This record gives sequence, structure tokens and C-alpha cells, in this order.
Amino acid sequence: MIKRGFIILFSILSYSLIIGQTTPVQNNLPAPPMVDSNSKLIEFLSAESYNVKKIDSIDYLILVGHVKIRQGKTLLYGDSLILNTTKNTLEGFGNIHINDADSVHTYSEYLKYIGNTKKAYLRKKVRLTDGRGVLTTDSLDYDVSVKIGYFKKGGTLVRNKTKLKSVEGFYYGVTRDVIFRKKVEANDPDNTIYTDTLEYNTYSQLANFISPTKIISGARIIRTRNGNYNLGTKKGYMYERSSIDDSTYTFIADDMAIDDSLGLGEFRGNVVYKSKDTLGFDLLANNIKTDKKKSALLATELPLLLIKQTKDTLYVSADTLYSGKVSDLKRPFPNARDSVGKMTDSTLNKYFEAFHHVQIYSDSLQAKCDSLFYALSDSTIRLISKPIVWANNNQITGDTIYMYVQNKKPEQLYVFNNALALNKIDTTEYYNQIKGGRLNAWFNDGELIKMRCKGNAENIYFAMDNDKNFVGVNHSNAQIIEITFENSEPAKVIFRNQLKGTLTPIQKTNKTDLKLNGFKWLEAQRPKSKFDILSPK
Repeated sequence: MIKRGFIILFSILSYSLIIGQTTPVQNNLPAPPMVDSNSKLIEFLSAESYNVKKIDSIDYLILVGHVKIRQGKTLLYGDSLILNTTKNTLEGFGNIHINDADSVHTYSEYLKYIGNTKKAYLRKKVRLTDGRGVLTTDSLDYDVSVKIGYFKKGGTLVRNKTKLKSVEGFYYGVTRDVIFRKKVEANDPDNTIYTDTLEYNTYSQLANFISPTKIISGARIIRTRNGNYNLGTKKGYMYERSSIDDSTYTFIADDMAIDDSLGLGEFRGNVVYKSKDTLGFDLLANNIKTDKKKSALLATELPLLLIKQTKDTLYVSADTLYSGKVSDLKRPFPNARDSVGKMTDSTLNKYFEAFHHVQIYSDSLQAKCDSLFYALSDSTIRLISKPIVWANNNQITGDTIYMYVQNKKPEQLYVFNNALALNKIDTTEYYNQIKGGRLNAWFNDGELIKMRCKGNAENIYFAMDNDKNFVGVNHSNAQIIEITFENSEPAKVIFRNQLKGTLTPIQKTNKTDLKLNGFKWLEAQRPKSKFDILSPK
């Protein structure tokens, strides 16, 4: 129902049309009456001048100069408006402004407005702002009743230093979400995002990805098809086997969480880490946490470290694997030998630690211990707490074992305290043995070539003739015992200083004298393949 005050005003305007003149709006007009906020009636509030026309039984109200009208709680402004009072529609020209009694404002140079449906069609220099972001386009269809806008000829949203653009898009005023579609590009000082569909919230600054997406940040490229990244807090979550490709590494995982503000990351589910430096390290695990600022990495849930070599990769598994910078270590560690490179090389300022149930596998060497420390600065793997090393038919044990690595291959073993080396003789039940305070073993291309034992060295050696028939058992003691190997089998034994020994026919030797004190053949614990060390222990 039309309010009485509006009927009187419309009658006056009609009279002005009849006498053929444009009537200025009086400044002392009474305030418009209160109306229902859901009213579909378009009400005239003010203008500098007006005119009324009747064309084909349709009444038009022409308003010019700082025009202000209202429909319910919606206010519309413009330089000039033509109101179709019969159909309850209008056209506006110049400095159009629509506000629906909230923080959402729309502006344009042209407007077509359908009062009964509250649909606004804004054209030319269109701008929509909700107090946080500003959306600009040349064409926007906006439903005032539900606060939803749609553009399909290109649009750009700017919030602070973040800029998003696409061919098509939807704006939802209630939730402050903008859905960008087709050739979507988002830019801020740190990131550039390319995708086909992106949902962005102008208040939270959260960007959601639901199609293949590429996020570029310097040398880093993130690829995902399902995830989100907050352009304000710099935190993101990616799912469905996403990847991160940086200048020094590549990450692939089922799920990822990153915090660029702190330089932190967490990767879950079938995680694959590949290093791109010349040292060539890969890492597999079900959970890896990273700290970019500290160049630190923590891997749990069946972690597996791969020290890549040309022919024979070294696999290391444990309950927990950790990597960090040597220069950040809070505790000192003894130097095994002089640095094999300059610490100014950042790739050498790195170490790996493995804790509990450590296993090592390569085609030429296998090992086991409770914990491991590998410093790249001296290229030494330290096997700590009940270490065991196997090389072909040879087994070496001691309190602590240092494995010197050259070109990522075992070059030398250094066994501290209670060193014991066993060599199984083919398919027999006999073992060549050497025992002492310390032991060194040398390798050539992964093959054992020499062994030296110092400090009350003791040896049991099964002598054989040219036909490989047993001649007797040599049980000897000396300060130093050296064994030379051919094809990983003892070929020559040299005793130095204070030699004492006997050679006894094998038939006359008690079985108890065929083994040194502390003898334990631990073949059952030996990793048989790279897959074997992946099994939880």
C-alpha cells in the first residue's frame, strides 16, 4: 500500500508535469514516513530537481542532482535516476551508490534496478567494498536481498597488498566470500597463485583451492588440488598428495601444513623428501616436521634415509631421524678425522641423527645399532650402543663403531673397545676370528680388503691347503694382528710384537677352543634387503 505522504507528493509532481515545468524539491519537505524493511516499494527521498512523464500508460519519475531514494533498508544514490513507478524499476546514471544498511557498498556509473526482486545490474567502473576488500569490474549483477554479486567479464579484488583477479566470480556479502573462476591469479608481496577456481574471504584472508593450483614463492613452488592458504597469517594446509618444489629439495605427501611466518612445516602420509644438493639425500616417512630457519628436519613413523650413491645406495632406518646444522649443535661431538670439506660450504654444515632400532642396508654392507650420528663435515657415520656391521661373510662388533665414508661409500671402519670380527668360512660351522681393544677395517669400492687389530689382539684362524682342506687351527696372541682379504675372504695374516700362538690339527681341537670369548654370530639380526629394514621392530 502506498503511504499517504507519498501519494500527495506524487500528485504534486504530476501537476508539475501537466503545467510543463520542472519543479525543484523543497528543502523543508517533511521526513519520509517509516516503512517496512522488507518493502518492495521504491521511495523517493530527495533530489535537486524532478520531473514526471507518462508514456504508454507508464509513469516515470525523473530525478536529477544528488538523488537519494530508498527501498526498505536499501539506500540508492546517483546523479540522475529515472523511476518507473508503474513497474517499480529504475535506471541510474553517474555516481551510483547502493548501500543495504550494512558495510557492503556498491558503486558504478550506470544502474538498472528491479525493485520487486531487488536485483541490481551495475555497469561501467563498478566497485564493491565491504570494508576490507574492494572488488572492481566493468559489469556486476547484484542481488540486494541476499547480498550476492556476479561478474563474468573480468574482475579484480584488492585487500591491502593482496590482489586477486579472474574472468568470472561470485561475491557473497553475508559470509564475505568471493569465488573466483577461470584464469584465477592472486598476488601479494610473498606469493603468486595460479588456479582455475579459488574461494577467498575478505575478512579472514583465507584462500581455498578446489582445483589444480600452483603457489609460487620465490624459488618455491607448491602444487595442490585441495587445500587452503591464509594470505594474512601465511599458514596453509594441502591435501590429496600435494608437492613442494624448492631450489634445494622436493616434498610430496598426502597432507601438508606450512607456517611461512615461522618457517615451520609438517608433512603426513607417505612422505617423500628429495634433496637437490650434490650430497644426494632422500628421506621417506609417514611424518616429517621441518624448521626452515634452523634447516632442521624431524622424521618419525617408519622413517628411511637414503644416502644415494652411483651404484650402491645406503639405506638407514630408525624409530626417529633428525637432521640439523652442525653449527647449531649445543653439545660437542668428537672429531673422527679432519674435515673432508670446508665448513663454508652450507651443504657440509649438516648432520643426521637416528634413534633406536637403527638399521643400515646396502648391497655390500649392513649394520645395526641403537643410535647413529652422521656429520657431513667429517663424512663419518658413528654407530653407538651395541653396533654390528656385516660385510659379505664378515661380522664386526664393538662398543662404538665409526664408519668413514668417501663419496658416500664405506671407506674405513674404526671399532672402539671390545672389538670382535668374525669371518664365516663358506657353508661350514667354522669362523675365523680376531679380537682386541681396537680394530680398523678398510674397504675398496665397498669390498673389505684389510683389517688391523690392536691391544692384546687375539686371533683364531683356520689354516687351509691349496685344495681348501683344513690343516689346523691357529690360536695366536700379539699386540697387532693384520689380515689381508681377497674377495672379502682372509688371504694373509701378519702378527706384530709379542707373538704367541699354536697350530693344532682340527681333529685334536676341542670345540670350546674353536671360539673366542664373547663369540656371537648374529646373522639372524642382519638386514637381508632394503625392504627388510622398513618393517617395524
